[in-house]
Amino acid sequence: MPIGIGFLFLGMSYGFMMQSKGFSVWYPFFMSMFIFAGSMEFVTANLLLSAFSPVAAFFLALMVNARHLFYGLSMLDKYKNTGWKKFYLIFGMCDESFTVNCTVTPPDDVDRGWFMFFVNLLNQIYWVFAATAGALLGYVIHFDTTGIEFVMTALFVVMFLNQWEESKDHLPALVGLICSAICLLIFGSSNFIVPSMIFIIVAFTAERRFSKKPEVAAK
Repeated sequence: MPIGIGFLFLGMSYGFMMQSKGFSVWYPFFMSMFIFAGSMEFVTANLLLSAFSPVAAFFLALMVNARHLFYGLSMLDKYKNTGWKKFYLIFGMCDESFTVNCTVTPPDDVDRGWFMFFVNLLNQIYWVFAATAGALLGYVIHFDTTGIEFVMTALFVVMFLNQWEESKDHLPALVGLICSAICLLIFGSSNFIVPSMIFIIVAFTAERRFSKKPEVAAK
């Protein structure tokens, strides 16, 4: 439910923005259905209005969604033996779906593959509905949409705070914050995502190896 509410505001903001830039309601509808990457959809709105450059669009999409490479690596074991559902699980893995599927353990009588499938499906339904509704309301309600894309940043902050409150171990969050802050200072706001992800993986790998050494010594 919290994700659905967050998607409602975020998706409607995206729909409002698309309508304010002159796009018809079909653009946010089909983009949310076939792209289904919130941050990239916001960026795509500007790409459609700029000069055609497929190479630049490719690398921009790679930079914006590079974190999904790491999401996919961490979900390899969970996606095993899911059959045909694996294709949609890969396509529909957004930040919120990854968070739920990675942290929530379904009941014993619920198939994990179907659980993850419907998590992805519900999140996409929320997003498509909200984006389309926002575009439709944009024809009726008119206001200044400057800064409306910040809604997505606010959603990530709320998700981080929620995970902080629910988790007793704050080390992963602190490592993520520190690595991201350092990479932001070194590489700048446009290029810090991939380096910060690499530093985070290296930090967790090193921490896991050092934590195993005392166990081996004890044996």
